[in-house]
Amino acid sequence: RAVAGGLDAPFMSIYTPSELEAEGRSKAVADELIDLMDALAERHPERFVVAGTVAEVRAAAAAGKLALLYGMENGSPLEGSLANLEHFWRRGVRYITLTHGKDNHLCDSSYDRTHTHKGLSPFGREVVRRMNELGILIDVSHISDDTFWQVMELTATPVIASHSSLRHFTPGFERNLSDDMVRRLAENGGVVQINFGSSFLTEPANQHALQGFQAVEQFRQERGLAEGASELEAFAAEWRATHPFPYATVADVADHIERVIELVGVEHVGFGSDFDGVGDTLPVGLKDVSMFPNLIAELLRRGHSEHDLALICGENVLRVMAANEAYTRKAGN
Repeated sequence: RAVAGGLDAPFMSIYTPSELEAEGRSKAVADELIDLMDALAERHPERFVVAGTVAEVRAAAAAGKLALLYGMENGSPLEGSLANLEHFWRRGVRYITLTHGKDNHLCDSSYDRTHTHKGLSPFGREVVRRMNELGILIDVSHISDDTFWQVMELTATPVIASHSSLRHFTPGFERNLSDDMVRRLAENGGVVQINFGSSFLTEPANQHALQGFQAVEQFRQERGLAEGASELEAFAAEWRATHPFPYATVADVADHIERVIELVGVEHVGFGSDFDGVGDTLPVGLKDVSMFPNLIAELLRRGHSEHDLALICGENVLRVMAANEAYTRKAGN
């Protein structure tokens, strides 16, 4: 499907659920996931290659191979140690989403109302500085607004929002970026990679997702059920069946891309997709990676040039990677 869709350099998500931090299992799980991807590339060297630099990505494309890049989704596997950060750099991790669905020991999450650190923790600040030095991209998706602004004050290199859309279309949804955040990220030279989940793209889908969550949570509390209980799953399935989901369209994705271009220019937008992260909420016409041509055709139809499409499809993110690589060489790492 990646080949059919024209994708030749995906970031593979080294994702660790938030609850693993309290269990002390984040690093072990992250290493297992990297082992899994390394093994895939080793078994099929004619098809895959693990890539950690812009040059390696371009070489893989020239050889007709799929370049596997590693992005760590959730900084919990660092487990309070800069040595672990360097360990994951050596293992090929080239971006880190600082947190995920809950506050962790690095920073606060956009989904968590606790505001544990009021932004970055002291260790989180150390991590931002060391990521710059190592050439690991800082990913500002999932972090709270306070964390975002503190990261932007600290970072010496361009950052990415690896899978975030725009709050302009989903007012009050902190997981997306505000216009001011997009402008600040662009001043830094960064890139917003648009999330394809319908609830990230349109207000009706966003509200539907919120209402569904609230209905299920109310049912859980009323019945005193544990997460994952069969009765709870049955209620959730019935709620979805009686409340049809208002799927977004390819045109809605294009609207977000064009909004970024309007605000800060075509050099600061890319594809975030999140195909494996948003479940059954992907837009009509963009249900998997093989359907990328539908989105590219929509943007061409709207008058965007092939040059601009090349930037959006990957050159913008490669530019950010190159800037981080240049900084780490300057830093002597």
